[in-house]
Amino acid sequence: MSSDVFRTDQEFSDLDARWGELTSDESEPDPADAFVFQYRAVDERLGPNQRWSNWLDVERGSRGPEPRPDWVVTEQAAIDTELGILKTGKEADVFLVERAVEQIGDYPARSSLLAAKRYRTEEHRSFHRSTSYVEGRRTRNSRDSRAMAKKTSHGRSVAAGQWAYAEWDALCRLWKAGVPVPYPVQVDGTELLMEFIDDGDGGAAPRLAQVRPKGELLQSYFEQLREGMRELARAGLAHGDLSPYNVLAQGDRIVMIDLPQVVDIVGNPKGMDFLLRDCHNMAAWFTSRGLETDEQELFADLLSMVF
Repeated sequence: MSSDVFRTDQEFSDLDARWGELTSDESEPDPADAFVFQYRAVDERLGPNQRWSNWLDVERGSRGPEPRPDWVVTEQAAIDTELGILKTGKEADVFLVERAVEQIGDYPARSSLLAAKRYRTEEHRSFHRSTSYVEGRRTRNSRDSRAMAKKTSHGRSVAAGQWAYAEWDALCRLWKAGVPVPYPVQVDGTELLMEFIDDGDGGAAPRLAQVRPKGELLQSYFEQLREGMRELARAGLAHGDLSPYNVLAQGDRIVMIDLPQVVDIVGNPKGMDFLLRDCHNMAAWFTSRGLETDEQELFADLLSMVF
């Protein structure tokens, strides 16, 4: 068995099979089998907060867009370790996860921190406004549509997964368009893995509502936000729930988060209302911090991107 990085699930099966042969055979193991023992040793010491990376288990379209940042760990030999919870919410909880691969032969160890957003099923969530947000969206599978209408356990699971995939699609589309959003790493069912936005000291970056930027930094934050909203509008979209609590301040840059409810401005009958509300929320915050901002002017500017 080669000590190269795993690439397929079959290689895991082969390792397990070879392990069975070695443990039932009293003969001296071949040096080439050293990696089998190394793999098994790792497998047996996985803790309750650990799992093998499922990067290659998900469909190709459920992995992050290219070109991928260098920090994305794609090795199948990587292990995900849950380090704690970052945020609890009405619709989902966000956990801090480290995805790491140990040094294997000449292959260096690598690791990255990820935010794992796990959506709850309908009986455990309270997204009261979801009907307004999803107008204009469709469920392709008729069986899923019926299950959702009847609110069966399968239907509730489908509904939760729809929000995860809606945010996934939005992040992929917006990241490629240059909108300041976390890089989407992968999506699997109701779990979305994305870039962890840190504060430079190992902690999570604060929300915009928690910081007190002044002068040039405040102006820079607004320009970045406006440009991000313009890129959204060019794509025909509005955040739908934009506020200082859904924007992170990472040093001198801002990052938009929480995008499961992204709204089609034209396709959704309330699209304009959602866009105007986003403008009002952000203009009010910047004005309260000393930067006079006209929500109607911002709204008009964004509409010029749409039409």
